[in-house]
Amino acid sequence: MEVKAYKHTVQYYETDKMGITHHSNYVRWMEEARVDFLKQIGWDYARLESEGIISPVVGVSCKYKHSTTFSDTVTISVAVEEYSGIKLKLKYSMQNENGESVCEGNSEHCFVNAEGKIVMIKKEYPTFHELLTSLCQSQQK
Repeated sequence: MEVKAYKHTVQYYETDKMGITHHSNYVRWMEEARVDFLKQIGWDYARLESEGIISPVVGVSCKYKHSTTFSDTVTISVAVEEYSGIKLKLKYSMQNENGESVCEGNSEHCFVNAEGKIVMIKKEYPTFHELLTSLCQSQQK
């Protein structure tokens, strides 16, 4: 399955007094890209929630490589880095218009129900499990 990269245009309000994108925005862009990624693979947040699945962030990290400024276009590629059936780790690669890496990051998620109990994706949602497993394996090649 081919997943298209997400594009974000840096907004003026995302920059600081020096005209550089504030570091906190990269985590927000990761969320935007993740929402788009899940939609592209057919498991958007609306579907997850209608199935009774909540997927909280349990960890996030970023390595900043190159600054961005107002009106830059940042292309964000999302890949399944690890998937255990319980925990999902996504990798984000962000590039500017010149193809330079601006940020590398990842987010880790679990799957729980409305009561906060772990959802066994493999058992309860085998189609979703197979898809995530397949995407993880294709990234490792």
